[in-house]
Amino acid sequence: MTITKQKKDVVIIGLGWVGSIVGIELAKEGYDILALERGEDQDTVPDWAYPRAADELKFAIRLETAVRPSNHTLTIRRGLNEVALPYRQLGSFLPGFGVGGAGVHWNAQTWRAHPEELILRSYVEHTFGDIIPDDMTVQDWGVTYDELESHYDMFEKVAGVAGTAGNIKGRMIEGGNPFEAWRTNDYPMPAQPQTYNCRLFSDTVKEMGYHPFPYPAAIASQSYVNPYGMQMGPCNFCGFCERFGCLNYSKGSPQVSVLAALKRYRNFEYRTKSDVLRIEKAKDNKTVTGVTYVTETGEEVFQPADLVILAGFMINNVHLLLTSGLGQPYNPYSGEGVIGRNYAYQTIVGESQLFFKNTSFNPFIGSGANGICIDDFGFARIDFAREGFIGGGRIATTQTNGQPVHSMPLPDGIPQWGAQWKEAVGTWYGHSMGIGQHCSNMAYRDAYLDLDPTYKDKYGRPLMRMTFNWHDNDIRLSQYISRRIDKIAEHMEPDVYKPSIMPDNNIYDVRPYQTTHTVGGAIMGENRRRSALNRYLQHWDYHNLFVPGANAFPQNLQQNPTGTIGALTYWMIEALKTDYLKNPRPLV
Repeated sequence: MTITKQKKDVVIIGLGWVGSIVGIELAKEGYDILALERGEDQDTVPDWAYPRAADELKFAIRLETAVRPSNHTLTIRRGLNEVALPYRQLGSFLPGFGVGGAGVHWNAQTWRAHPEELILRSYVEHTFGDIIPDDMTVQDWGVTYDELESHYDMFEKVAGVAGTAGNIKGRMIEGGNPFEAWRTNDYPMPAQPQTYNCRLFSDTVKEMGYHPFPYPAAIASQSYVNPYGMQMGPCNFCGFCERFGCLNYSKGSPQVSVLAALKRYRNFEYRTKSDVLRIEKAKDNKTVTGVTYVTETGEEVFQPADLVILAGFMINNVHLLLTSGLGQPYNPYSGEGVIGRNYAYQTIVGESQLFFKNTSFNPFIGSGANGICIDDFGFARIDFAREGFIGGGRIATTQTNGQPVHSMPLPDGIPQWGAQWKEAVGTWYGHSMGIGQHCSNMAYRDAYLDLDPTYKDKYGRPLMRMTFNWHDNDIRLSQYISRRIDKIAEHMEPDVYKPSIMPDNNIYDVRPYQTTHTVGGAIMGENRRRSALNRYLQHWDYHNLFVPGANAFPQNLQQNPTGTIGALTYWMIEALKTDYLKNPRPLV
């Protein structure tokens, strides 16, 4: 028997970055709000207090902050003719689980999109003509950088971003990214201190005529208080950051940046271990009426609400839309439908490694976003017609940790275990640095999400099925960036160089970790036939359902997505507060 609860003004599904920001902004307006989180409650104390947080085996290897595939997973295949198989062991990407979501274990890189990326199809067609392949389904986002700039600024203030601006209202700043779009304000804090690998890389690329600048990081470089009154302490470079909760209140996260302030509002409530099964539709099929979820004890509960915000990890958001029948599922053969369309990833390969016998890098000194990069091969600085691909990327060196199990780079030819391996570890630990790439990923007709015809979850619902593989465009882009990395490494004159390059005809391998930057599936846009959401993240067919998050990306940016997710969330909230909630209706 289903229990029906008292109606709420707003129900939020998921309590990560998006859910916590929506919660506090609407709580300030006086709305009665409930957030439902399928995972457990967690906070800095006691969950990541020292010494528990400094446990490499628990967090970096066994991935305690990530979802358990035995409870929630999906199936994956590389082509339309393959049979998808379940993602039974975490590898390629690591969805978060519990309050805070992936915002707990992220590395805190916080970037803005290049303006051209938000109008991608228009930019490419206007600049290079008819070069977009027929199977590439990229499109404009429906919102511009100028519209998002103030919202990027707000998220950077809330998350506590440290960095060096390159362009403040058109004034170019030495030491920042000369290719970045204009910004109203500098970063809230100065950039983090640089480790030696960063200084070595910076000096080298300057000599080569490039323009190095520090990573923008939601990691405090000094004491800081954000707009919600949340305090951050300066990072001590402990080396336990990505895959870990922060023990020092230094890394921006829902817990550190928002939740303690949000919990003070009496009109806000959250329920953990509450797994949403479906979003319920009204009889007129124009609105949604609330959500049905299952409690820890197995009770089925209907929670009515006037407004539903679907704010989970993007795979979960798309899965709920499909299992709830909210929008036409995408069909890759006909090209019709919108839910599941334009899944994309991040074009990336492992770091190229440089080994120096007489240089000690002290890798145990690091933070999740400690790095120096160049944007000289970014999206708007490549001639796509000449090079034969669409996209761009950054080149960077980072030093995030010296964890001996998780991070032990060795030259080629070393056995994986035994006496020779032990000798090599003694020789090379602390004597290497990496140079990596991080590139955009386009959307394609055959890269999408749908419901698996075979496998079901513990509630009897079909699992999400992901269909994705690397395309020639991705491979050519990655190889182009790798060749530039090789040139930089050559200038640095290491004793041993171990390059990394994506091979021709490369196929997607789900086993090694690559990145958790999965996007698309319920995308925003200006045409309801090619997008699930309008420019305000509002569902085209159900006007009281909003779906912010990485699912809204029509294709993936060259940079990490969280900064843009934050900006889109504040953009949506502005539309809710100034327009929709005063007069609920389709905004477009």
